Amino acid sequence: MRWVAILLGGLVGAAAFLIALIFGVSEAGGEIVTLETLDAGGQAQETRLWVVDADEHAWLRSGMPTSGWFVRIEANPEVRVTRDGKTASYVAEPVRDPETRDRIHALMAAKYGWAETLIAASRDGTGSVPVKLVPR
Repeated sequence: MRWVAILLGGLVGAAAFLIALIFGVSEAGGEIVTLETLDAGGQAQETRLWVVDADEHAWLRSGMPTSGWFVRIEANPEVRVTRDGKTASYVAEPVRDPETRDRIHALMAAKYGWAETLIAASRDGTGSVPVKLVPR
């Protein structure tokens, strides 16, 4: 029975290490913007995310359509983004087109390099959804 506890402890420790590693890599990978969304109660929620530029717009990417910030923008696409110390208002438009998804993945890989490679290995990229930020 003791070996089961040791095994479970090791698995929990490994999972915690991987989560910390992914979080650390996402913060150290390069440019980070702060996205402000509103929850169902109208309270502002901040999320730090990577950003790329394409087609005269800034783009974010949700690794999963169940991410909290992504669920909030689907409910209310009016957002604020702080980038380079400047805050602006946008309408966040999810784009569920595989070609756009693949293009945004490629731009993220080019911009964030090894950090993107590590994070991409931790998820199924086919479930990602690019989000176009349209200035208000």
